[in-house]
Amino acid sequence: MILLRSVSKLKQAQKPQAYKALSQKRCLTQACHVLDEIPDHDISYYNHLLFDYCSSNLNREALNLFSEIRRQSDISCDGSTLSCVLKVCSCLHDEIIGKQIHCHCIKCGYDADISVGTALVDMYMKCGSVDDGTKVFDKMPERNVVTWTSVLTGYSHNGLPNLVLELFIQMQGEGVKPNPFTFASVLAASAVQGAVENGIVVHGQVIKLGFTSTVFVCNSLINMYSKSGLISKANMVFENMEHRDAVSWNAMIAGLVLNNFDFKALELFHKMRATGTKLTQSIFATIVKLCANLKELNFARQLHCNVMKNGFEYDVNIRTALMVAYNKSGEMDDAFNLFSTLLGFQNVVSWTAMISGYLQNSGTERAAVLFCEMRRVGVWPNDFTYSTILSASPVISPFQIHAQVIKTNYDKLSSVGTALLSAYIKLGNIHDATAVFKLIGEKDIVAWSAMLAGYAQIGNAGDAIQLFHQMCRDGLQPNEFTLSSLLNACSSPTAAVEQGKQLHGCSIKFGYENAICVSSTLVTMYVKRGNIENADKVFRRQKERDLVSWNSMISGYAQHGYGKKALEIFEEMERQGLEMDGITFIGVISACTHAGLVEEGSRYFNSMIRDHHIDPTMEHYACMVDLYSRAGKFEKAIELIKGMLFPAGATVWRTLLGACRVHRNLELGKLAADKLISLEPQDSAAYVLLSNIYAAAGKWEEKTNVRKLMDERKVKKEAGSSWIEVKHKTHSFVARDRSHPLADQIYAKLEELNSKLKDAGYHPDTNFVLHDVEEENKEEMLSRHSERLAIAFGLISTPAAIPLQIVKNLRVCGDCHAVIKLISQIERRDIVVRDSNRFHHFSGGSCSCGDYW
Repeated sequence: MILLRSVSKLKQAQKPQAYKALSQKRCLTQACHVLDEIPDHDISYYNHLLFDYCSSNLNREALNLFSEIRRQSDISCDGSTLSCVLKVCSCLHDEIIGKQIHCHCIKCGYDADISVGTALVDMYMKCGSVDDGTKVFDKMPERNVVTWTSVLTGYSHNGLPNLVLELFIQMQGEGVKPNPFTFASVLAASAVQGAVENGIVVHGQVIKLGFTSTVFVCNSLINMYSKSGLISKANMVFENMEHRDAVSWNAMIAGLVLNNFDFKALELFHKMRATGTKLTQSIFATIVKLCANLKELNFARQLHCNVMKNGFEYDVNIRTALMVAYNKSGEMDDAFNLFSTLLGFQNVVSWTAMISGYLQNSGTERAAVLFCEMRRVGVWPNDFTYSTILSASPVISPFQIHAQVIKTNYDKLSSVGTALLSAYIKLGNIHDATAVFKLIGEKDIVAWSAMLAGYAQIGNAGDAIQLFHQMCRDGLQPNEFTLSSLLNACSSPTAAVEQGKQLHGCSIKFGYENAICVSSTLVTMYVKRGNIENADKVFRRQKERDLVSWNSMISGYAQHGYGKKALEIFEEMERQGLEMDGITFIGVISACTHAGLVEEGSRYFNSMIRDHHIDPTMEHYACMVDLYSRAGKFEKAIELIKGMLFPAGATVWRTLLGACRVHRNLELGKLAADKLISLEPQDSAAYVLLSNIYAAAGKWEEKTNVRKLMDERKVKKEAGSSWIEVKHKTHSFVARDRSHPLADQIYAKLEELNSKLKDAGYHPDTNFVLHDVEEENKEEMLSRHSERLAIAFGLISTPAAIPLQIVKNLRVCGDCHAVIKLISQIERRDIVVRDSNRFHHFSGGSCSCGDYW
């Protein structure tokens, strides 16, 4: 029919009977046969047919006609013929035929023709052969604005936006004035590159040349400003448009969604509906995405009906967007039903959306099954799929995914590499995580932050700081999440104290000190490093607080012996009507435990269950057992254990056993130890605490039997050690340690202290020596405990009045606790000791724990 319409347009024909015969034909070969009978026809007849085929998107038919023209020896193709057929090759993305026609152009001398050269540039660019397109462009003796626009559009579509801007400047330097299509290409490149400054300059030229009334140019401006985050400028362009098409509305709505102005986007959509603008597939996809963001399930269902009404129900993009909307609203059955109806149209995007939906809605195993099914039906995962499914670790092994990622060469992509190293970190495999990190090609800030978070998880502050410095040397500026991960690493007891303070300074320098994730981590870091005063200062300065901040301060004050202050923070939370969680009450009950507030702790525990509807966990029960047993109320502790909703775990029995050691409750200690050993036979704590209870009771034979049992089961006791940081270097000590280079000065200081202690009325409490030795030896053993060596070193290595901070891996014994109180008074030093249970702040002869720990 196209052929017949084309021929009918040839009114100058000399043989009307021939065209009448032609109109009765129904195929190309018959049409050409009739044309052969016309004695005076020329190439213009065929060109009309080619143009009609091309405009009607009958590209294969156009190529067949061109082949027929070539077979007729008496007809020569001209520039119009060749440029038209090259356009057909562009539409078909058929570079092979395009190159053949290029050869024919050179042979016939038409390669210098401006229309042919422009068509060749366009064909190569659309086929992805940027180098060939550029070569043709460079060799053209004459170029017009269409030629320049073709090459600019080609660079833009082939991911070379920087070249677009360079070439645009060169074009104007050669005196070629841009047209609206040129501006559309340059603005698209500015949007991709984020070169908003260049985009603003181009906008000025658009105004100067009077193209502000051209709808598609304004659409490009809206897109450019939206992607650059200048949504107000995009809106200004939109509001000033005289005429708007569906693309204009979609560009503005999509821009608002992109910049998180979801409600304004929804409002604009309703305005669009009021204007009667026809809804397109793009609009539906954008608005359904908006529903997903807002979790507007009912509106999404209405749109779903509208999609079907408008005949777009088989559009994969819209269906995938609807699936995401159902996923985010937790309607997984609806999402899967929609996914199932895509049979034959399912692509990697829809599969990935479905897998992601199950992962977001606690369907990890279902996501893993879908991933395997996707591979089985021959749909290959892309980088987004791999990044998504790796979060399903350990249900899906990262080792298995890693092999597939290497095969597809995705391991060098930052998104996939980051997801992979995060999966290894989740398994505690920092070695493989580091190996993956090193192989990532261009590491973005997310990859660096993930690796830093991995070091933080294992408490490796040294490597985290080293990696941070490497990141800065590579020219990357940290964001709030990077700093949060680093500060978390500096919370480790083995980290240098000054490192955390320096990072606090970095957060101020980069303007992130008020970012909630940074300020909350700062509170936690100062709490864990024994500086409760700085933690409180950061907490008070926070412009907004999350639950992490509140919980950190409550548990921090509890650990540091300021139980009443912890309860004051909790009461402040209550007054503000803030929602609490189980961790909040762990802190509150611990505060009551450390302050000896038994009745208050019991009341808060009951309130947690009754008023806040929080089910107690094993940790809550362990806190309550600690509360009762530490106060010597073992009957209540046992009663609580018997009333638990589940069997008591190792934490509960270990807590009870520790209290039995303090109160020397031999019978109950044996019961707790038996329970703990049956649950964790390789945990040394049960054996050590039980043997200490026997030793305290003078039952040396029973103690020896426990130690033999440890040897038989090859259970290793953790050696007691203490360490102190001086001048950014950590010095560690064990009992009776003489390996330190300053050992002579340390022991001389200890002798001096012992003399001063006796003058102050100190008498060693040898009950804390759990060895069957002479009394004199017991006193000597007490005086050589690791924390005392660390304190002596601190006193001789730091200026007077500088506070000392000691970390000990085991519990401080009662005799050392009494000694450190006296040392703080004698030496006029504040001393902070962090043992395995809590912080002790010694000052002026007293301790923050009030001798109740």
